[in-house]
Amino acid sequence: MAELRLGYWLSSEERTPPELVDLAVRAEAEGFATAMISDHYHPWVAEQGQASFVWTVLGAIARATTGLEVGTGVTAPILRLHPAVVAQAAATTATLLPGRFFLGVGTGERLNEHVTGAAWPPAAARREMLEEAVGIIRSLLAGGDVNHRGRHFTVEDAELFTRPDAPPPIHLAAGGARTAELAGRIADGLIGVAPSPAQVDAFEAAGGRGKPKLAQLHVCCDEDEDRARKTALRFWPNAALQGAALTELPRPRDFDGLASLVREQDVADVVVCGNDPERHLRRIAEFATAGFDTVYVHQVGPDQDAFFDFYARAVVPHLA
Repeated sequence: MAELRLGYWLSSEERTPPELVDLAVRAEAEGFATAMISDHYHPWVAEQGQASFVWTVLGAIARATTGLEVGTGVTAPILRLHPAVVAQAAATTATLLPGRFFLGVGTGERLNEHVTGAAWPPAAARREMLEEAVGIIRSLLAGGDVNHRGRHFTVEDAELFTRPDAPPPIHLAAGGARTAELAGRIADGLIGVAPSPAQVDAFEAAGGRGKPKLAQLHVCCDEDEDRARKTALRFWPNAALQGAALTELPRPRDFDGLASLVREQDVADVVVCGNDPERHLRRIAEFATAGFDTVYVHQVGPDQDAFFDFYARAVVPHLA
């Protein structure tokens, strides 16, 4: 596991904006060099309870931290936010976090993107939209007057006057080989949610060799494993959902209905529950073996102290 970095996941679905800022400060103080923050309009399920505007929170994090790298995990520049708006948001954030911001992008979920009333496209169309959007964002970040009339987006006489000295990296989230291939072609890095060597291979074969490969890991640290399992089921039942449900359901109450069928064991199979160091290290090692170089750990539930204390004592020392 040489060169593997651990990052901290800031869960916008579970935390208020002030809590997210405080946790970013805590993560930096605990020695985490990087964090990723989710960009949602809705939580997955109502119990999670939050979904703030990520760009406002990033501005607050920028002023409260001094060295922590932060990226979006992830922004979908296809419907809810036009790519020209995402480019401006990313440029402004990068000036507040010079050299320590990255833009994570993806094809999104209907849960967050349908709110403007636009039709929700199929997966292939969303990949096509994302490719066009990334091109627009890069053009605007490069400076100058941008005009674009494409299949999905129009940009008319747009120019970013607030830009960082260097454009932030753009990392692309992939759930399958086709999106990983797109990431290899157009992105500066890959974001994955499963320890899939096939995704890494597709990314590298398409041009991603040598580029960062980031991953997300869900855990629920608690000395009482039974309590951890119940916490994970209560606050993150969506971890056990697979397939089209994750991208097609439009409202938290739709996820609530489906989550009512999820069993505690279903969630425990995906979320590392309890304080057995070997289980945490084994799951992290799966990502490292698959080819990922940074793993962002998401502590499910309200007890973040349990995560920081346990990882500092029992996990991080074994990754040195």
